[in-house]
Amino acid sequence: MRFSKAAVAVRYSIYETLFAGKVSDEMKQGMIDFHCDVLAKLLTGEAAGFKGPVSAGLDVTWERLQQADALLQTFAVYIPEQLDYSVQNLLRAVDHFYQQVLTCPEIMFVRSTEELRACAQAGRTGAVLAIEGAESLQGDLALLRVLYQLGVRSLGLTWNHANWAADGIMEPRGGGLTGRGKELVRACNELGILIDVSHLSERSFWDTIELTGRPVIASHSNVRSVCSHPRNLTDDQIRAIIMQGGLIGLTYVPWFVKSEGSARASDLFSHIDYICKLGGADNIMFGSDFDGFGQHIAGLANPGDIPAFIDELEKRYGKELTHRWVQGNAFRFLAENLPEH
Repeated sequence: MRFSKAAVAVRYSIYETLFAGKVSDEMKQGMIDFHCDVLAKLLTGEAAGFKGPVSAGLDVTWERLQQADALLQTFAVYIPEQLDYSVQNLLRAVDHFYQQVLTCPEIMFVRSTEELRACAQAGRTGAVLAIEGAESLQGDLALLRVLYQLGVRSLGLTWNHANWAADGIMEPRGGGLTGRGKELVRACNELGILIDVSHLSERSFWDTIELTGRPVIASHSNVRSVCSHPRNLTDDQIRAIIMQGGLIGLTYVPWFVKSEGSARASDLFSHIDYICKLGGADNIMFGSDFDGFGQHIAGLANPGDIPAFIDELEKRYGKELTHRWVQGNAFRFLAENLPEH
């Protein structure tokens, strides 16, 4: 193993104790989803807005989040390959988040444990801002600090390919973190920005695990032993995330769920079972990747399908485990790892 048990912090169940009986009866009962690509579609013009008729073309919309009683949605800033990785496009995507998402009724920006608590108590849907791929930072850590002030609380160093910070999982050479990439990881740790390992090459993953002193997330990845796709996690990677106290966001991308044939929502159960077998029942969450792919698995086309999926989970696993996976684990993780204020 390339990590030490001594480095693993003692974990406690903040989710069950944080409110001490003071949670509003209006607290959302739906899912925490750690990844969607709404902002990319707004940036390219594939959708004109996040709410109402102009949201045609989106999987995740304001209306569907309300229909699903969503507790929290993470919105990733991803610059599609047809656009240039400019600071302007990066900031335009952030501006879409402010102008299109945060202006919707019942949506609340979550940047701290204080805001997480207030959001849950008010029965509103939280919105977390993330970066998927550090290309547009162009190696400038001053820009990272600016983005933190704008509310970014999670960062994935790469998409599929190599950039100035690290190699992605589809980069043939399979390199690790660059010197500047290591500086980026340290800067994220200092600021309180979560590190997302979902798209990293295996060497970059292990470099990150060895370097960071904080738990990581794999916001939208499944189990490679169940579905053999490079974007899915190996057993050793899953064990490392578990030992760190990190989280694995199971994703709905069909070719990450099932290697052959048409995938259904129930095919995710094999991934859940496998992670549990490795001791990771407290490390499971969901990261849909809605709006990041075109072909959906049967039964999970958009957030409107989530209530029925939760019912399927409860029938198979019971209410307690289902509750942990759809919101409890992720809520606790955020309560432990977001800045306090």
